[in-house]
Amino acid sequence: MIPPLAIALSVTVFPKLWSKRDREAGFLNYVMGSSFITEGAIPFAAANPLRVIPALAVGAATTGALSMFCGAASSAPQGGIFVFPLITNLGGYVIAIVAGTVVAAVILSILIKKQNAKA
Repeated sequence: MIPPLAIALSVTVFPKLWSKRDREAGFLNYVMGSSFITEGAIPFAAANPLRVIPALAVGAATTGALSMFCGAASSAPQGGIFVFPLITNLGGYVIAIVAGTVVAAVILSILIKKQNAKA
């Protein structure tokens, strides 16, 4: 869930860093990320892999570490917010997702800003 949610958050909070086309595509990532569909992040990663992939990986790792620390787990392999009733320690799970999303969005925005400054 983290890659598309982080991109969506970045285009929402830092819209000036992104083109109009990226912003429009980024907003769709809220729905895709909430549904556990990562494919919305692919165009962003393909267009700028050296900045996007590391940021999203750090955010996803943050989420994974926090969810393991909290003992949060999902018995469903897929489903996003639709399987929340199946999650153990839902509070810890949500905190992990929010934290990882924010971490990835901030790192992504910093890296994109540095790229734009060089251009």
